Amino acid sequence: MEVGKRVRRKEAIPALVRFLQQGLDNCRFSFCVISAAPREIVVSALARIMAAVIEELGKRLGIAADRFIYVGDGGSDVHIMLHVNNHDGFTIAVSENRQLARIARSTVLSDNAFSIMVPVLDQILDWRTGSIRELLERHGLTLQGWEKARTDRVQIGAAPAAVPAT
Repeated sequence: MEVGKRVRRKEAIPALVRFLQQGLDNCRFSFCVISAAPREIVVSALARIMAAVIEELGKRLGIAADRFIYVGDGGSDVHIMLHVNNHDGFTIAVSENRQLARIARSTVLSDNAFSIMVPVLDQILDWRTGSIRELLERHGLTLQGWEKARTDRVQIGAAPAAVPAT
C-alpha cells in the first residue's frame, strides 16, 4: 500500500476509463487491472499464474485470445506479453524497458494514460490520425505530438585489429 502511494500515476485515467466503458460503435472494451508487484513475491510463478489469469478472464468475458490487448511497463510483464503475443493478441509497452520494448508490438511513451489508445486505434482499428485527434478532443484532450517511429538502438565500435596470416 505504501509503495502504491509513491508511484506516479499517468494523467487522464478517468477519461480513459470513461472511453473504455463507452466503447465505440463497432467495438466494446472490457478492461481489468492486473498487478504483478511486488516483484520478489511473484517472479518465480509469474508466467503460469498470469497466463492462467488472462485465460480465465477470456473465458469469463467471452473474449478470444487474439482479441486481448495487454499493457505493461516492466520486467514482470515479459512473460504475459509473450503469452499474449503467442496467441496473436496485441501488446503495448509503456516504458523504455528495453527487454519489454523488443517483445511488445507497440511502445508508447507518454505521461497520459489515454495514449495507449493511439496504437490500438491506429494499428488494430486502422483509424487515420484525424479521426484519432477528433476522438481525443471529444474526451477533452488534444494530440500535441505523435512521433510514429520504431527506434533501433544500435552501437557500433571499431573492429579489432586484424591478425596477419602466418
